[in-house]
Amino acid sequence: MSSVPNPLSRTRSEVFRQLRRELYDEEDFRQVPHIFVIMGASGDLAKKKIYPTLWWLFKDKLLPEETYFVGFARSRLTMEDIRTASLPYMKVKDGDSERLSAFFSRNSYLSGRYTEADSFIQLQSHLDSLAPGAAANHLFYLALPPSVYHEVTNNIRHHCMSEEGWNRVIVEKPFGRDLQSSEELSAHISSLFTEDQIYRIDHYLGKEMVQNLMVLRFGNRIFGPIWNRESVACVVLTFKEPFGTQGRGGYFDDFGIIRDVMQNHLLQMLTLVAMEKPTSTDPDDVRDEKVKVLKCIAPLALSDVVLGQYVGNSEGEGEAKLGYQDDSTVPKGSCTATFATAVLYVHNERWEGVPFVLRCGKALNERKAEVRLQFTDVPGDIFSSQCQRNELVVRVQPDEAIYAKMMSKKPGMYFSTEETELDLTYRSRYKDVKLPDAYERLILDVFGGNQMHFVRSDELREAWRIFTPILHQIEGEKIQPIPYTYGSRGPKEADELLKRVGFHYGGTYKWVDPHAV
Repeated sequence: MSSVPNPLSRTRSEVFRQLRRELYDEEDFRQVPHIFVIMGASGDLAKKKIYPTLWWLFKDKLLPEETYFVGFARSRLTMEDIRTASLPYMKVKDGDSERLSAFFSRNSYLSGRYTEADSFIQLQSHLDSLAPGAAANHLFYLALPPSVYHEVTNNIRHHCMSEEGWNRVIVEKPFGRDLQSSEELSAHISSLFTEDQIYRIDHYLGKEMVQNLMVLRFGNRIFGPIWNRESVACVVLTFKEPFGTQGRGGYFDDFGIIRDVMQNHLLQMLTLVAMEKPTSTDPDDVRDEKVKVLKCIAPLALSDVVLGQYVGNSEGEGEAKLGYQDDSTVPKGSCTATFATAVLYVHNERWEGVPFVLRCGKALNERKAEVRLQFTDVPGDIFSSQCQRNELVVRVQPDEAIYAKMMSKKPGMYFSTEETELDLTYRSRYKDVKLPDAYERLILDVFGGNQMHFVRSDELREAWRIFTPILHQIEGEKIQPIPYTYGSRGPKEADELLKRVGFHYGGTYKWVDPHAV
């Protein structure tokens, strides 16, 4: 008797062939040249993320066959310099040498000034030389500080556009500092490119579990009836890092934790949790529903915010002994928050009254990003207050998992309750599946023309509308953040805020990664 093939046992090449068919038609894949231009190729983002990502996609044959990669920056470098800087982050394995040589043979580098038209005229001449006589498609990744976006996008538009192929521009965050600067930047870029040519990248939208939120919600009947204010008591979205800002404190001080994490990563996850079911998975149908959620959120009030800034831990080791202001690149007396907890409310029929708590911080006790829905108490308690609230947790990183905290009878002769979980831990369930890096998914989406996981201009406008007043108030009044110790949970006032808005912490249970047991 023939057995049914296990879809998880398919070879890597079979999976890639299927994905390639979904992304490109055969003619586009085989015949049309694509040129990927990295603006800011000498920077950290390029060497740590973009070049490694392009290598992984190239190695797995997910890119169109005739794809070229061009680095552009002010630094006078050679392609060998770029290769040397990127290789430590590329995870090259034994047996990859031939493919790696092929990848770098498709790479080139030009030095030029971002403000000078002549540099971009030379760049266009180089792009033409890579695919002479062909209608090549051009992709431009702006791995640059926002201060040069205006000049670079102007020069791309006037000197480097493909006349017969398509053109796409990837814009890296931060997208402005507040509503006004974001609107000015959006207006400028929109005057040069159409919305379908602009890809505002938030790498959290490329993470496996963030993308899984839509399938979890709209592909399962069991969650629909309870995904509302009648059953959900509180939603907590968390982003925690166990390290500080040493080495980039000067950069971080210009933005702070709210701009760095909360206004983008956490707010994007909130929209996926709270939105109504879109009419389809068409990118604009999905983003329409996300915008509707944002429009239902009032600007954040200071009374619903706790700010913190880490100080050194006298009992710690190495960097843990240093506080945020011990970084020589951070201005003395800085009021910049390295931790924030904020409570938002979605004022619509589904969510009215349910607190959405956004928590993020650096130099905390663990690395974790997750979405946690805590459900209301079971009415009519017959177990003498032994039962804790049910929770559904989507763990974004590390150790991707979905698990539901639930009550069960303790095994044995006793008739008493205990907390346990229904657990889908990816490393246990999908042992041989490699989860792609977020940048892999998103850059591949740009090649395929899928904007679902990119931020639309009206999304960006609504996000800044929510946060701009509180940011101006914090900076205008120089509100002092609460000190918290490096390696702690953050200020105790943040836990008090959660308790005040209705989150119940039982303290009796902690999820354990079954793969680590």
